Amino acid sequence: MCGIAGLLAASDAPAPEPTVLAALEGALAHRGPDGSGHTVVGRVALVHTRLAIIDLATGDQPLFAGSAALVGNGEIYNYRELRAEMPQTRFATASDNEVPLHLWLRDGVGFAAPLRGMYALAIHDRAARTVTLARDPFGIKPLYLAQTQAGLAFASEPRALLAAGLVGRAVRSAARDELLQIQFTTGADTIFPGIRRVLPGETLLCGEGRVLEHRRLAALPDGGPEEIDEATALARLDRALMESVDLHQRSDVPYGMFLSGGIDSSAILTLMARLNAAPVLAFTAGFDAPGAADERAAAGAVAAALGARHETLEVTEAMVWRHLPEIVACMDDPAADYAIIPTWFLARRARQAVKVVLSGEGGDEIFAGYGRYRSAARPWWRGGRVMRARGTFDRLDVLRTRPVAWRDGIAAVEAQAANSGRSRLAAAQATDVADWLPHDLLLKLDRCLMAHGVEGRTPFLDPGVAAAAFRLPDGLKVRDGLGKWLLRRWVEKNCPAAQPFARKQGFTVPIGRWIAGVGERLGPLVAAQPGVAEIAEPSRVVALFRHAAGRRAEFAAWHLLFYALWHRAHILGLAPEGDVFATLAAR
Repeated sequence: MCGIAGLLAASDAPAPEPTVLAALEGALAHRGPDGSGHTVVGRVALVHTRLAIIDLATGDQPLFAGSAALVGNGEIYNYRELRAEMPQTRFATASDNEVPLHLWLRDGVGFAAPLRGMYALAIHDRAARTVTLARDPFGIKPLYLAQTQAGLAFASEPRALLAAGLVGRAVRSAARDELLQIQFTTGADTIFPGIRRVLPGETLLCGEGRVLEHRRLAALPDGGPEEIDEATALARLDRALMESVDLHQRSDVPYGMFLSGGIDSSAILTLMARLNAAPVLAFTAGFDAPGAADERAAAGAVAAALGARHETLEVTEAMVWRHLPEIVACMDDPAADYAIIPTWFLARRARQAVKVVLSGEGGDEIFAGYGRYRSAARPWWRGGRVMRARGTFDRLDVLRTRPVAWRDGIAAVEAQAANSGRSRLAAAQATDVADWLPHDLLLKLDRCLMAHGVEGRTPFLDPGVAAAAFRLPDGLKVRDGLGKWLLRRWVEKNCPAAQPFARKQGFTVPIGRWIAGVGERLGPLVAAQPGVAEIAEPSRVVALFRHAAGRRAEFAAWHLLFYALWHRAHILGLAPEGDVFATLAAR
């Protein structure tokens, strides 16, 4: 897990300026606190900041072989197996990232096909004067691209491109509407005009300051539901999960895991307990708000049953107001998911003991856990409805202009996901895997952990697990009104203390209650922010915060608070100035 950036200037443009490279490196320093490096050859520059996880001694980047140089962010979990398949290749390091460099020398632009891991890679061919960019199929690791007057620039985070002055600080209104309505943004275009995402699974061959060739690897297998019985499916799933967690534990530094008490993280801990002789270190967050969902007791029962070392963290309202400006600031590609709050605090605590954590992201998408999937799978005449049919600000008279096209990006993905003979249920899952997963959940995990120099790993987002679970018949995914049926059965067999068939309250952060308690003070501060005043009537914002009642109103207040802090940090370019109240009051 690191930070990468680079420049590929057009033939008529000057070579990259040292000041620009220094700005890129400085903006990504939090992603790589263990070192940095760069290479400049002609009009191409590569920049790397390192978080050392594998090959601590010789794994500094850029890596060089033949006519090529590589900088990478992430981990190639099957690097040992791939090395064994290349007996004639002489490796200069023990780094997992050296493997894709030699694969590129052998296979060219198709080099990423055999990789199993999370990655964002850039490879410069000095002879051909090209740069190849590649991102893993699930989009676990981020990568952004900007076409500038001087050529192409890329970076692990948009903030680096902004800090280097390669792209201006502005807001694309269509993406802003998506953010306000559904808490994340879709597709390749980001909220910043001129910055696009390298999409999950994309490989781009770039030369002469532009993209020359495009390929894309799929995260999910094609085809409709397969025919398989439950016993066979359980045995296959057990093998796939064991292999994935075993691979995801490859590390030369200490690792632990995030334990929520739910099915997904309980399954991960069960597998880690099988594979580790020493007790696994598990971290759980809870809240001090009365009546808030608190998973510490359930997580503690699972940890005790599996012999794990269990550490809990209480997130208080005072902690949130004190640190919220810097939490939001780490989300440069914005996602207004309130789960950024406990994730950020957990990462800060975990960094005191480990550099790697395993997490359960992807379980709901791969095994069909969300209730919205069950609704989308039903025909309309049985009460079914499309996902995210309503936006947060629908029927709330707050915004100056009603968003009208905010669902276009989701609709496009839904149409594409419905191909390949998939059932309605599988199409709903594939829709989320394409956008919600990389542009909300994984983005949140990446930014909140990298803010503290911690690497996050997601064993459910593995090609072996996807092959074992995604094409299961609907009846092995949803039964008796419960999603993740097969995974529940696996947990019931292997960790009954998790009570996988008990009805549980979903994970929530009591941000609405906290906002309501300070609404009189917070509302005017939010309303006065330039980003919010541009899109909403100040008096209506004040009224919303004063009388936020009901789930949608609470979400709307949270989205505006998030956007006010985000706009201040990434459009106005202002650093946090104390707690949320002091930051919003600063001029």
